[in-house]
Amino acid sequence: MSAPLAERLRPQTPEDIVGQRHLLGEGMPLRSIIASGELPNMVFYGPSGTGKTTLASIIAKQTDRLLVKLNGTTAGTADIKDTVAKLDTFLAPNGILLYLDEIQYFNKKQQQTLLEHIENGAITLIASTTENPYFYVYSAILSRSTVFEFKYVTPEEIIPAVERAFAYLRETRGEEIAVADGVCAHIAQACGGDVRKAMNAAELCVLSSALTGGKRGVSLEAAQSLTQRTAMNYDRAGDAHYDIVSAYQKSMRGSDTNAALHYLARLLEAGDLPSAIRRLVVTACEDVGLAYPQIIPIVKAAVDIAQMVGLPEAQIPLADAVILVCSAPKSNSGVNAIAAAWGDVKAGKGGPIPRSLQNKHYDGEDAAVKGQHYRYAHDYPNHWVRQQYLPDAISDAVYYEPGENKTEQTFAEYWKKVQGK
Repeated sequence: MSAPLAERLRPQTPEDIVGQRHLLGEGMPLRSIIASGELPNMVFYGPSGTGKTTLASIIAKQTDRLLVKLNGTTAGTADIKDTVAKLDTFLAPNGILLYLDEIQYFNKKQQQTLLEHIENGAITLIASTTENPYFYVYSAILSRSTVFEFKYVTPEEIIPAVERAFAYLRETRGEEIAVADGVCAHIAQACGGDVRKAMNAAELCVLSSALTGGKRGVSLEAAQSLTQRTAMNYDRAGDAHYDIVSAYQKSMRGSDTNAALHYLARLLEAGDLPSAIRRLVVTACEDVGLAYPQIIPIVKAAVDIAQMVGLPEAQIPLADAVILVCSAPKSNSGVNAIAAAWGDVKAGKGGPIPRSLQNKHYDGEDAAVKGQHYRYAHDYPNHWVRQQYLPDAISDAVYYEPGENKTEQTFAEYWKKVQGK
């Protein structure tokens, strides 16, 4: 069984790697480090299919070091010991480059076993991860390493790679392969910045096309059918998830309806209905809030309908609610108010609750003023009476400042008149 096309066409030099010009372009830091031959320990951080493993292999070859590949999902401490055992043998006369893929799956103890060997230079570590290394990689490893971020490759950068894949298949298979207009561009767009996925999609298009008289035809319709879900880069527990939900909420807050609907669609395509609902409800309360308080039960009703009917129909009430949140006036006065109040509580500010607000109970003999003396607001004009509600220590605290929207300003003016201000 032959290796996947992406493996057979794996780049052999840094110049051959698709994308990552911010790291590998002429004069860029990583390119210069590789050329120097003096390698620091490194962490490659970025999405799958962006060249991390390929570059590690190229570095090992160009620096004439033994490349040992381990994967954090399957390797353990014993594998690290086996790697160390290769030091000072004919297998590794120039040292070892250890490529540890998915390092986030190594626990703290396993990562600690690497420290002694990467610190004395016997082993050069290149660790890779699709997750933020500052959250998942042990701090002692990070302090001894340089982090390089790999980014999604743009469709424009991937198109030549897809064209090269079809050319390679023509040559190696000895067949005439006619690729319809738009196929390469579609694959490059649909792969979601993953070069490996694009290369393998090109091979799949060829394998699924009929061979007639030594000729195959790859149609745009076939490419669209084979790549219809490949553009999704999503992990409910990883950075991709939090990036999407963050963009979704911030787009609603920023009143960009088109962007909010786009990120809603990405969540729904991934089947992540709970995240789409949670961020929608939070945004209605946090970012619209008192500017249009009626929105909260409206969004809740839309969410209830979405949960009742499920996908795909859930998209309709959710889209309605997202558009409403985007279009509504915005206010974060409620958020700021509770944050300020909670801040005082965390800081220990407060004290005894005023006697007039306490639950009715017996006054001790030492009480200077006996009796609760609570004033029932509904017994006074406009259902309001001046009395102290906050504890003595913070009796003058002000947490809520009305927003500039029509609703809150109307309420503010009403209470100014009632209170005679």
